[in-house]
Amino acid sequence: MTVETVKMSSKGQVVIPQNVREAINAGEGSIFAVITNNDSVILKKIKTPSKDELINDLKKIAVEATKRAKKLGIKEEDMSKLVEKSRRK
Repeated sequence: MTVETVKMSSKGQVVIPQNVREAINAGEGSIFAVITNNDSVILKKIKTPSKDELINDLKKIAVEATKRAKKLGIKEEDMSKLVEKSRRK
C-alpha cells in the first residue's frame, strides 16, 4: 500500500501522485468512483471495457438469447410482435 500527502486546490482538485497512478495503471481519462465515509475519501478506479470486449460480450448475449428463444419456440419473425406487446405494458 502506498501513502502520499496531497493538497487540495481552491477548485477542490487534488493530484494523484505519479507513483500511485503507475501502481494502479491510471492514465489520462481514467474513470473513478468517489466513495466517502466519515472523514475518508476513497477513489476506486473503474475498468471500462475495450471495444473488442464489448463486442465479444454482446456476441455471447446474442448466442444465449438465440438458444433461449429456440427452446421457447420463438422465431425471428415473432420478435417484432413481442417487442410491440412489451412496449404497450
